[in-house]
Amino acid sequence: MCDDDIHPGLVVDPTLSRRAFGLMAVAGVGIATAARAGAPVVEKDVEIKTADGVADAALYYPEGKGSWPAVLLWPDVMSLRPAFREMGRRLASSGYVVLVPNLYYRARKAPVIDGAFNFANPEDRAKIMPLRATVTPEGTDRDAVAYLAFLDAQPQTNRKKKAGVQGYCMGGPLSVRTAAAVPDRIAAVASFHGGGMVIDAPTSPHLLLPKTRAEYLICVAENDDQRDPADKDKLKAALDAAGRPSKLEVYAGAAHGWTVPGGQVFNLPAAEKAWAELLALYGRVLV
Repeated sequence: MCDDDIHPGLVVDPTLSRRAFGLMAVAGVGIATAARAGAPVVEKDVEIKTADGVADAALYYPEGKGSWPAVLLWPDVMSLRPAFREMGRRLASSGYVVLVPNLYYRARKAPVIDGAFNFANPEDRAKIMPLRATVTPEGTDRDAVAYLAFLDAQPQTNRKKKAGVQGYCMGGPLSVRTAAAVPDRIAAVASFHGGGMVIDAPTSPHLLLPKTRAEYLICVAENDDQRDPADKDKLKAALDAAGRPSKLEVYAGAAHGWTVPGGQVFNLPAAEKAWAELLALYGRVLV
């Protein structure tokens, strides 16, 4: 499922306007959890000490008194930017404490890309590839522990409830690694057009599933599945063998990156369907 994590020809604008999110908010009225949907949200830029340095991230939680389940949101290959800040804000408005980290804090602070970005352009791709090299399996495991500890240290986090993790593109594998690194905390994992979930290497995420205790939502892009149709079957077999409850679905007509506003392939109906599945998973499991 998208071994390269990115598809040539996909154009993303990190300076996304709020118009797309206005449309999403209207579409999402009927699917957001009732009591907290649209609740005012507190947003903070934060720094988190990790074993490898200091990570910049964005933190979101509902306004007012109370405590809520924690969620770690791994962004896609272009890392923390307006599109994922809005996702964090939207999720928090449904009653969660959400952390969105910068994948590439070891190299530079977010945003790591300014302006429009074309993955079909070799010069643009060359800007991302060195940054991607700073994200390693071992480093991700260390980061996951630090990020969950940070979330649990927030007074807004309800530590009596389990935590969730979700990832987009290369964030899909990072979410599985998080569930394996912090199995006592992570009870729900969601991957959206995740790339590299099944690879021919000892570090393949699907090999970590027996170490996890989570329920899984795997949303696959149609063109990713067409490229590697056997991957979803291997992943589902690994989930079943590990005894992990899961829902794996190929989204017909949805291309890699369909859930992220600002790209050419953004698909509002399919994105809202995936968001509804996410909220249903968290509402059922993060208790």
